[in-house]
Amino acid sequence: MTVRRSVLKPAFRLMLLMMTIFFVSRIGLMIWLHTRLESDDWLGVLIGGFRVDLSSLGYLMSVPIFLLMMNLLCYRKTLLFQYVFSLYGTLITTFVLIFELATPAFITQYDVRPNRLFIEYLDYPDEVLSMLLHGHFLVMLITLTVGITNSFFCYRYLRYSFVSSHSSIRVSVDIGYLIGGLLLCLFAARGTLSHRPINPALVYFSQDALVNSLILNSSYSVAFALKNMGNEKNARRLYGSLPANEIINTVQQASYRKTFLTTDIPTLALNKPFSNKTNKNLVIILEESLGARFVGELGGTGITPELDKLYQQGWGFDNLYATGTRSVRGIEAVITGFPPSPSRSVVKLSKSQHKFFSIADVLRRRGYATQFIYGGESHFDNMKSFFLGNGFTDIVDSNDIENPQFTSSWGVSDEDLFHQADIELSKLNDVQQPFFSLIFTSSNHDPFEIPKGKVSLPKGHRTDNEKRDLAIKYADYALGQFMTKAKTKAYWNNTVFLVVADHDVRVYGSEPVPIKSFHIPAIILNSDMGAKRDTRLVSQMDLPVTLLSLLGIEQATPMLGFDLTKHYPVERAMMQYYDNFAYIENDHATILMPDRKVSYWSYDKKNKIQLALDTKGLVKKALAHVLFSNLAYSNQWYRLPNENSDKE
Repeated sequence: MTVRRSVLKPAFRLMLLMMTIFFVSRIGLMIWLHTRLESDDWLGVLIGGFRVDLSSLGYLMSVPIFLLMMNLLCYRKTLLFQYVFSLYGTLITTFVLIFELATPAFITQYDVRPNRLFIEYLDYPDEVLSMLLHGHFLVMLITLTVGITNSFFCYRYLRYSFVSSHSSIRVSVDIGYLIGGLLLCLFAARGTLSHRPINPALVYFSQDALVNSLILNSSYSVAFALKNMGNEKNARRLYGSLPANEIINTVQQASYRKTFLTTDIPTLALNKPFSNKTNKNLVIILEESLGARFVGELGGTGITPELDKLYQQGWGFDNLYATGTRSVRGIEAVITGFPPSPSRSVVKLSKSQHKFFSIADVLRRRGYATQFIYGGESHFDNMKSFFLGNGFTDIVDSNDIENPQFTSSWGVSDEDLFHQADIELSKLNDVQQPFFSLIFTSSNHDPFEIPKGKVSLPKGHRTDNEKRDLAIKYADYALGQFMTKAKTKAYWNNTVFLVVADHDVRVYGSEPVPIKSFHIPAIILNSDMGAKRDTRLVSQMDLPVTLLSLLGIEQATPMLGFDLTKHYPVERAMMQYYDNFAYIENDHATILMPDRKVSYWSYDKKNKIQLALDTKGLVKKALAHVLFSNLAYSNQWYRLPNENSDKE
């Protein structure tokens, strides 16, 4: 065996291990998900995937090749560098393998490879570990077993690739080969000769986000998401740009407000309220992961009989759409009315932790007590910090629940939560002060742990996930129990209730934005609008505008949503799905995608969507709204005037 071969052998072995993992995993996923792949997609996924894998190798192999160079130059430390190389190679190979092993479960839940959500959940190790132990124990056990086994094999495989000695005559030649290898790694990492290095948009070709994600490997997908998470102003880079004045003019016109009050807060405008009554209380019940596809009154599977009853008793919205796929996106829409963007929710961003607009701040300024009630730990997803900095004065979480009867990975059961909520609302009512309370449920969250014997599914009910459906049925049961009790309490008559989901339990579909998976239930009870069904296309971000109108609050706000007590020339909704942004107006949808790509769709209220021509010119509206989100956040335009100058 020549010196050159012995020197490069460890590097070749490490490359072979990682390429094997990437290739086998991708092929396995493609076979599993073959129904989502068109015949032309297979070759595109494999070719694009090979490019991404080479780029990944370029990054991952730079350090090992540098270690091989040190192994030659520092001959007295040869064993040390060989051990370090073997250990490093084992660690990165094991991590790559674990990411790929975790991919099927992640795709099952989120319909895409591990990405930003994967990282965000790691901020809460206690909750994630509990969820894995109680809901995904077998998958976790298999992953750990395979990972540990792989570690032992890889270490031996790499460690014994070194020869015991080498000729000093050829050291300079071998260094030359390794320098050449390092340069190849840097070129492979860049992945292209163009002015920009390789990125997902360069290899994406499909309208289906899942198919595009198969082109990546999961390590690359997570690393790319991590790189972009620090960038809070990326809409312009993803979708293109417009002049700031054009963005402002477009969103102002689309909001159908008549007068805007100040250039310091470009969208600040008054909305004449529907109700002439004042000091009515407000309770928002934010239901975790409850899609319209489970609600009988919305044409779903019919496992929410209590919610169906509420649809008969209140102002029920038949075609309301969430703005995103995470709870913090739902909170963002329902509490602040802020339009979605490819950045993280404002609940988690640094500049929105204080003096960012919320209806809680509006009501606090009007003398309301403002409260957040949650069955889990309120620090999760940065909720506590955001709420306390933006109008909420009281937080009740799992530490404050009296004598909970059942506790899951995510907190106390919904029954325990609502029992405590009734106590809190009664206390607030006794003070003779108007109040606003946000109640956020958690029982319908993976791993779907609920008290036994409370509910059962209807006979003949067909499901692909019985545990999930039982959790939905239980969440509905707990809601019904609470609403029945609330109607007997003193606080009921003077309180407007909103029951709305934060998002669906799972988003899936071959479209760039699977719009049907954003369809959620919402009912307003005890308002002056009475009981009726509303068939208009509406958005989560319309709800806070509407609630202030129903409370009789005449306050200038920066919100862009519609007051649903009024009628507008158009119906519209908008939503963010990973890096894709959808803007729907009437029966047309424009979807903005990375690298300034755009697709056009027709969409009806029966959740039918199909490709269409650009006949409505919605691109500018869509682009203006998604760019406004970044501008408003960065320039702190989304706020109320200072309290001493606020016109009450």
